[in-house]
Amino acid sequence: MSANPAPVAVIVGVGEGLGYALGKRFAAAGFKVALAARNAERIERLAEAIVEAGGQALALPTDARDERAVMELFERLERDHGPVEVASFNAGAWYRSPIAELPADMFEEVWRAGCYAGFLVGREAARRMTPRARGTILFTGATASLRGGARFAAFAAAKHGLRALAQSMARELGPIGIHVAHVVIDGKIDLRSDDSALAPDAIAETFYRIHTQSRTAWTFEADLRPWAEKF
Repeated sequence: MSANPAPVAVIVGVGEGLGYALGKRFAAAGFKVALAARNAERIERLAEAIVEAGGQALALPTDARDERAVMELFERLERDHGPVEVASFNAGAWYRSPIAELPADMFEEVWRAGCYAGFLVGREAARRMTPRARGTILFTGATASLRGGARFAAFAAAKHGLRALAQSMARELGPIGIHVAHVVIDGKIDLRSDDSALAPDAIAETFYRIHTQSRTAWTFEADLRPWAEKF
């Protein structure tokens, strides 16, 4: 590791849309970006694309539902690449089912991917950031963070739980200098040019701006939706 390493931003939960957009945005700002997800081939390809564009990026296959795997992710980053300044939890899963037909194991799986994994990432980030009294922890929410839709009981429970986790962390960690924020994505994310859906790069810009806010005016929660979305 060099004497003055680039600050590290870890994105947990990376696909072609928002996760990749977050990686690109933080890399453009000079961060070394760690892309973490279960799909090794995909994150390696996306990390290569960021590097080809002039950024610093690495792919770290990680199952965010596995406590040991998340602990090792942060240990490796801090040991080999530098202090984690930003941690963004963007993972999750959803399942649509009438409540009477919702399998218990599927309810638990959605909760593990969307809430328990967020706890693991948030805790490990807090453990590193607390001694330094700085850092940003960002959680990606959804419409279901605020209201449970019919047949989305598992997803709503996970997203409500993640929001509550973020609130608790923000109240605990804010006074010591760590910015915790929750961003509600209220609408469909779409890679197309049609601006009636949320554009990943536009969402990522908001995440980055939240990170750069003055501590005198921190945002805890932002809700984002395209102009055409009803709310």
